[in-house]
Parts: sequence; C-alpha cells; structure tokens
Amino acid sequence: MSDDEKFVLAIDEGTTSARAIVFNHSGQIVSVGQKEFEQIFPRAGWVEHNPVEIWESVREVVGSALSKAQINRHQLAAVGITNQRETAVVWDRTTGEPVYNAIVWQDTRTQKICDELAGDEGADRFKDICGLPLATYFSGPKVKWILDNVEGARAKAEAGDLLFGNMDTWVLWNLTGGVEGGVHVTDPTNASRTMLMNVRTLEWDDSMLEAMGIPASMLPQIKSSSEIYGYGRKNGLLIDTPIAGILGDQQAATFGQACFNQGNAKNTYGTGCFMLMNTGEEPVFSKNGLLTTVCYKIGDRPTVYALEGSIAVAGSLVQWLRDNLKMVESAPEIEALATSVEDNGGAYIVPAFSGLFAPYWRADARGALVGLTRYVNRGHIARAVLEATAYQTREVLDAMNADSGVPLTELKVDGGMTANETLMQFQADQLGVPVVRPVVAETTALGAAYAAGIAVGFWSGEEDVVANWAEDKRWEPKMDEGERDRLYRNWKKAVTKTFEWVDDDVKE
Repeated sequence: MSDDEKFVLAIDEGTTSARAIVFNHSGQIVSVGQKEFEQIFPRAGWVEHNPVEIWESVREVVGSALSKAQINRHQLAAVGITNQRETAVVWDRTTGEPVYNAIVWQDTRTQKICDELAGDEGADRFKDICGLPLATYFSGPKVKWILDNVEGARAKAEAGDLLFGNMDTWVLWNLTGGVEGGVHVTDPTNASRTMLMNVRTLEWDDSMLEAMGIPASMLPQIKSSSEIYGYGRKNGLLIDTPIAGILGDQQAATFGQACFNQGNAKNTYGTGCFMLMNTGEEPVFSKNGLLTTVCYKIGDRPTVYALEGSIAVAGSLVQWLRDNLKMVESAPEIEALATSVEDNGGAYIVPAFSGLFAPYWRADARGALVGLTRYVNRGHIARAVLEATAYQTREVLDAMNADSGVPLTELKVDGGMTANETLMQFQADQLGVPVVRPVVAETTALGAAYAAGIAVGFWSGEEDVVANWAEDKRWEPKMDEGERDRLYRNWKKAVTKTFEWVDDDVKE
C-alpha cells in the first residue's frame, strides 16, 4: 500500500471485547485488533464492567490494529466509535476515575426503581417522551441507582463534579484528553437509549431528569452521529486524528448494512439479538412491544428513526453452554453438536436469564429448559440453544410487521452467529423469507467507520455505502409450513413457562 493511501479506524467497544478495525476506501477490512475484558457478576442479575480496564483495552487494540496494518495515525482520515449501548458509567470530572463499575445493559438491579417510577401509570409512563418502556435495560435508572447507592455520589453530582455517559462518551472523553480537556459528547443513537432524551427534539428532557433525580450537569452534549467532535490527544497513537463518528452498535450495523430506505431491516446476532427497521424521518411508536429509537443523524440532515426489537440473550446462550455447562470447548463446536441430531427432540430452551426483552418486557421471567424426556441428549440441547435465537427473532419480526404494516420481504443479517449455517437456514425456515449475509460481516464497526469517513469527506455519503455493500450468501426458506407452525407454537408455549418466576422470596 502506498504511503499516501488513507484509511478509517473504527473502535468497537462491545459487551465482551474491545476491537479496533482499519477499513480501506472500498469498506474492506485491512486489520483487526481485539481483546476480551472481564465480565463481573457481583450478584445474581448484576452485570458490571471495569471502565478503566475497557479504556486500557481500547488503547491496546488501537495499537494492535495500526501495527498489523503497518500504518500510523498520519494515514487515518478519521476515527469512528461504536459501542455497547445502555451500559452506564459515572466518573469524576477532576480525577477521571469512575465512582463505580459500569452497569451493563443486561443488569437487572434497577427493577425496583423502574417499578417505583412506573407507579400506577405502568411501564409506558414515559414512552411518549423517550419512545421506551420503563425497563432495567436503559441507562437512566442505572445512573439513578449509582447516585442513590454509592457513598457521596449524589452530593458530588449535585456539586457538578460527576459526568455520565454510555461507553461511547467514556471512550471519546478519554481519547480527546480526559481530565485535560476531554470532549464530553454523545450522539442521538446513544442518547435515545438513556430514557433521558426527548426522541422528537433530540434534547435532554427536564421532566425525565427530574423523575430520575439526575442533575443536568452530568450529561454529555448531544451532537449528530457524523461530525468532528474533537481530536486524539492523550493516546499518542491517535494524536491530532479527528474523532468524527459515533453510532450505538445496533444503529451502526444498520448503517453498515445500507438500510437507508424506509422498511429496510437488519438483525445482528451478537451477545444479544437486535433487529432494527428504518421507519424514515418520523418516529413510530410501537403497539407491539418494540422500541422507538434514533437510527442515525448525519450532520445537519434530518434525523432518521427506527423500530427496534431487542433480545437479551443470543450468542451469550452459546457462551453459557460453553462456560457454565462445559458442553463444548469453543463456540463454533455447537454447530457440529447440533447437526448430530435431526431435530430438537422436543426440547426448548428459553434464555430469560435477565428477564425477557422484546416483545414481552417481562422482568419476572427466568430461563427454562422444557419438553425434556429420556430421549433428549447433548445434541438436542445444542440444537435447542441455536433454535432459541431463531424463534426469538421471529417474535420480533412478527411485531415489526404488525407495527409497520409493511411485511418484510427479506432480512439482512450480520454478527458472529451468522457463520453458523444451520442457524441461518433454520432462521429462514422460521421467518418464511430469505436471510441475506453481506461479504463484510463486521457491519457494526463498518457503520461507525462510514459515519466518521462521511464527516471528513473520505466517503461522499450513503451512496458510497450502498456501492460498497455486497451479498455473500442467501438462505431461502425450505421447511414445510405445517412443521414451521408446530415448532413455533411449542416455542410460544415454552415462553409462558418462564413468566412470574421471580417471587418475593428472591433476594435483591
């Protein structure tokens, strides 16, 4: 490669690892740096990350990606950030130290706060303002928990000494100098996951801040998803490089999948599963358990909205099978185990480890393995694990079709689990529409790279994203409709067995 060739770097701060990916102008991967970080489970239902460890991991993977690509910062046109959304961190603006671990999106400790806020009006009390139901998933209640439970935190927050952000904000603040003038900014896709932003105006909502007892001084400034926020400072590897794009991970994948037309949809198979449908320039408020969210906002162009179906557990169910049950040694082995049998043998696993997200929003649900007989073996359980992801996706798609009134004709897919051919075929069979995987499956990082590159003129706009997108593989539905309906009917029955499991006798 020539010394004057330019690239874009995407920092992908995910739920289980930090990654940095260098992309060239045609949207192809040049190099990847990746590092897993610790998952902290202090109690049942609690999930935390160490923000300092995450920042150190980000620095390490940036160095790794640049050295593998054999380039330096002078060849980077821009840096984009994408991140696990809803994971909240609160830190001291003077010392740069977090006051508590980051509380992860999967964490359920804020259920009591959500119940209290819901009062007699129910979980949809604030939906008209923020587009979201009251749920443990979102950042606002997590910040309230930190202020209420960490000694001295509320007094410091009210004195203006604390800052809050999702992980995009934490990474950006540190990249741009931290305590030495770090930029405290987020974008509308992340802000729309806090419950604190008015989804129509893209501004922090005073009534939401008051309801949750969060001082406005803690909040980052909301800027578009594609503009120069600041320049690399403390991290010498990126010094003076423009940081110019932020998209929450699922919105980034939607952007990277070129879902720019109303009705386009994608599903990302990661730790959880997230389906987004572009609904155009007006927010659509769901009647079927979906979230109203910002899809992207490029510079000063109009905001584009999406409906989202969030599934808490997908790839993490495979990890659970590997790490907790020791049934496989590596995640890819599950496919061979699942194909050692012809079907699920009547077994269904509903992975309601932290309640059920879309379309149920049942915090009282817990995981269940049902339909067991002496016939069921390891292969059937492995197959039930894969099928759970496909059934959950179908439930979300049904809700989307109902809300949008426009039945989806194909589903674009991405994320690690799309390498599993058995799952992808079963997904097409369950949905009854083709499932399409792109050549570059790393669409999350790619979307963030595009947002940053568009801001600095490296790419001209969405038309370049469309031109770079290419189909890799397509799965057509093959299953008999009667069998498809029978399996799904039994899945629906299995889901009902998880409801109301959390009882008064379950300690916090």
